[in-house]
Amino acid sequence: MGCGGGCGPSSSGATTGRTGSGGTARAPTARRCLPPLGGDETGPDPTNRGKRGTKRHLLSDRRGAPLSLVLSAANRTDMMLAEATLDGLVVDRPPPAAGHPQHLYRDKGFDYPATDQAAVARGYTLHTARKRHRGDPTPPPPADPEPPPRRWTIERTNSWQNRFRKLRIRYEKHAANYRGLVEFACSLIVYRLCSFLG
Repeated sequence: MGCGGGCGPSSSGATTGRTGSGGTARAPTARRCLPPLGGDETGPDPTNRGKRGTKRHLLSDRRGAPLSLVLSAANRTDMMLAEATLDGLVVDRPPPAAGHPQHLYRDKGFDYPATDQAAVARGYTLHTARKRHRGDPTPPPPADPEPPPRRWTIERTNSWQNRFRKLRIRYEKHAANYRGLVEFACSLIVYRLCSFLG
């Protein structure tokens, strides 16, 4: 779920989430933007010397089309907004089937039992990069290695959003105004994907 450049590096992604039409959901991930005027949903960014920031937590399909968006203060951890990002889908999600599982690729920011349970309860097949703590033995290689989580898709969506200059620095004091701009950018991204990539 993957829910952090000019907007900072990702989570959600928000802003480290693949679902719905494509059958696989990208991890939500988060991107940060600097709001010099402050306002709703801002907080000290621990990765940028405590400057105020806003995170964009995203969930995308396998093409990178944004499906869910949640805004939060920059000091909110990704795992705290994981369920809200999964539940914020703006399109009807088809029920997962045995022959067509819906995969969810997430980074280490979502390696918590609570987020695992929340995603499994919603019918996702999880692919999460796992944390290693200091002193833990090196895990043996899996007998049937699966490909690593394809985080590049959600990172590309974050990059597309950051190309909208209005989103890179947040001048809107009200979170609803900034959210409207981000949603408009998401709509343009989906339009371009449908028009040029089919």
